[in-house]
Amino acid sequence: MASPPAPLDAQSMSPVPSPMTAPSFAAPSLLRSGWRRLPHPIRWLGVAIAGGSVVLTGVVLLVLPGPGIPLILLGLVILATEFAWAQRTLHHVRHRSSKVLSTIARRSTRKEPCP
Repeated sequence: MASPPAPLDAQSMSPVPSPMTAPSFAAPSLLRSGWRRLPHPIRWLGVAIAGGSVVLTGVVLLVLPGPGIPLILLGLVILATEFAWAQRTLHHVRHRSSKVLSTIARRSTRKEPCP
């Protein structure tokens, strides 16, 4: 037996997805709200373990071949969700990196001296 055709969206005239086939975007928000409902020491410990392990992996990958600096920055972002010192460090890193990038851009666009 054939199923009835899907209803059409009035504006785009495309089939409206049924709730069974529509992607669920509520899961991340439920996860986030569930995370916030945890007691603060458990959140703190989870963030400390996750962020610290990512930072330590990044430090190891500074010596070994791999993306060390991006992992250290990712670890700081994770730690900054719960720790003020990590937020300050991340702000300092962003500020310094923007200054370094502007200096590099300024030096790379220098005009050559005329002979």
